[in-house]
Amino acid sequence: MAVRLLKERGLTILAQRLRTPYGELDLLATDSEWLIAVEVKQRRTLRESASCLTARQSQRLMEAFEYILLTNPEWTRPNIRFDLIVVDPSGQARRIQDALRQF
Repeated sequence: MAVRLLKERGLTILAQRLRTPYGELDLLATDSEWLIAVEVKQRRTLRESASCLTARQSQRLMEAFEYILLTNPEWTRPNIRFDLIVVDPSGQARRIQDALRQF
């Protein structure tokens, strides 16, 4: 569902479940201007999904993203950010752009 949402927005998926020494990035998406790391969370409601990303997990995800940037220079784009896609069991999904700036 998250992949479909990103593709509908014109993004290309570079990787899924990308493992690093710092943790796993669920998705890595790109267009000509942006490289976007994406965390996907599913809970009973979209609100629960959005609130389950902790400050500690956010830090670990940023470290994993930095590692990816250092080890894959060919993926570099002028802009980078970290998005969150929240999903509920009914299939509703919402993308929160630049989600980690909240922490």
